[in-house]
Parts: sequence; structure tokens; C-alpha cells
Amino acid sequence: MHILVTGGAGFIGSTYVRNLLGGHYGTGITDVTVLDKLTYAGNLANLAPVSSDPRLRFVQGDIADEALVPKLLTGVDAVVNFAAETHVDRSIGNASQFVRTNVLGTHTLLEAALQAHTPRFVHISTDEVYGSIAEGSWTEECPLEPNSPYSAAKAGADLLVRSYARTHGMNVSITRCSNNYGPYQFPEKVIPLFVTTLMRGGTIPLYGDGLNIRDWLHVDDHCRGIQLVLEKGQPGEVYNIGGGRELTNRQLTEILLKAAGADWSSVRQVPDRKGHDRRYSVDHGKLHALGYEPRVTFEEGIAATIAWYRENTAWWQPLLDNAA
Repeated sequence: MHILVTGGAGFIGSTYVRNLLGGHYGTGITDVTVLDKLTYAGNLANLAPVSSDPRLRFVQGDIADEALVPKLLTGVDAVVNFAAETHVDRSIGNASQFVRTNVLGTHTLLEAALQAHTPRFVHISTDEVYGSIAEGSWTEECPLEPNSPYSAAKAGADLLVRSYARTHGMNVSITRCSNNYGPYQFPEKVIPLFVTTLMRGGTIPLYGDGLNIRDWLHVDDHCRGIQLVLEKGQPGEVYNIGGGRELTNRQLTEILLKAAGADWSSVRQVPDRKGHDRRYSVDHGKLHALGYEPRVTFEEGIAATIAWYRENTAWWQPLLDNAA
């Protein structure tokens, strides 16, 4: 089986590629082509553990490149589309790249896959397209009510994917995950930001009252869910992937402070993010029916993640230096 993984040098995409080539999802993988633009969040070091695998081919490029993308679809059995601009704060400051990559890029990829008669297409989305939920959990039938330019661009991509399933009969599925964490996550996201800042003796920012609630999902569980959708998901269907561990941002901060041997004097309150969603929570019962259940407990996962950042300063320090 030949799989094209877009955004495969990013945090979640590279985890999927490493696990795919590492045999975590069984055998039968003959080729993996990774297409990644290598923006600030794409990093070839993320693929270093599998870089010598002869089945891996890396192509630096843009999913919105209408000349390049069709060439990569020849002989491909499945596309898994991770490629996206993902950071909410960046989308608030400048949304144009989010629209270009997340919407126009997804359209370019869909059209190329349609013309190439690619047998399978899985599009990776986010629970943020649903907006905010005060109680209960979203099912896949809930309306899309995005509140940031990032989530609006992802919702636009989801609707395009759905339209290609309905209009053209393409074998496409969509996954919507809760907040991911784990090794190799770019240090602008909350967990690696807090962990690396505390390691360097700095202060960490807490938005507003810190009572926003997120459901935390280990990246390995997320990627297992994606593979399950690739193998068993139905055309045109959406599948939520959740971790089942909801925490307020204050609770998460407390856990990370304790792990670092720090206290609340290392926290600075900052004004709340514009349009900040109060709570996310997904119901993954539909995927559970296919055999999914998160395996990594938050306690195990966060301890291993913190240890990874402590042991891999050489991976994240250059990223911070370049961002300075």
C-alpha cells in the first residue's frame, strides 16, 4: 500500500508516519510519500527516526501547488491530509495563510485525488469546528459553529471534503480530534510551551480566568484512531476522536507546575484570547463502534511527554532560538 501523507513533518503527521513505518498498524505498507512545505512548524528532525527507511520519500512542497500535487498522486492508494495552519493566535493576527492552506490547499488535494481516482482519502480536522459547548459532548451530527479564523478555515475544508463525497462519490472520511499532546509538538502550543518555559526558569501565560476546558488526547491514540478510520471508516462519514480527559487550563497548569517543581509565582495572567471557546468535548462513540478506545492515560502520557522534552533539548532549543 502506498500512502501520501501531507503535512507529514509536523507534530501529528510525523507521529503517524513514524508509527506507520514502525509497524504499529500492521504490515502491508510498501511506500510512504510525505509532502510538507516545512513552514515554521514542519521539521525534518521529526522524521529522523525513520529517515533511513527505504519506503519513505520526502517531498518539500505546498498542497496548494496545482502543478506538483497531481504528480504525487500517481500510484497512491490513500491520502491522509494533515497539512494545515493550526495555531489559533496566529490566525487571529493574520488569517490569509490559514484560508490558503486549509481551504484552497484541501481543494487542490481533493481535485487531484479525484482526477487520479485515488481509492481512499482521510482528512484530518479538529473539534474546534463545532465551536464551544457548555455541557454534554458533540456528536458528528452537531452543527459547525467555528469561532476563530483557524477553526473557520478548517470547517470550510471539512465542507469541501463532504461535497466531494456527495457530488463525486469519492471515498473520503473526516476525523475531528480533541487537543493533542505528546513528543515533537512545536513549542508554541500550551503543553510544550509551559514545559520548556518552566525548564528555562521563565513565567508561563494563563489566559483569562483559566477555566476554559479542553479534552486531552495523546497523539499516539489520535493516530491509531486515524488509521482505524482509514481502514474501516465509511465514505462521506465524520468520526470524532477524543481522549476522554477534560481539564480546565488552571488544572493543566497546576499539573505542569508540580512536575517542574514550581508554584503559581511562575504564572502570569494575560488577557483572554479573542473569541476564546469555553469548552470542547467530543463524543467518540461512533469510532468506538469500529474498535477505538484511548489507551494512553493522561497521567502516563503527560509524564512521558514532560520527560521527552527534558531529554530532547537539542530538538526544541533551536526552534525557540529561530523564533526569537
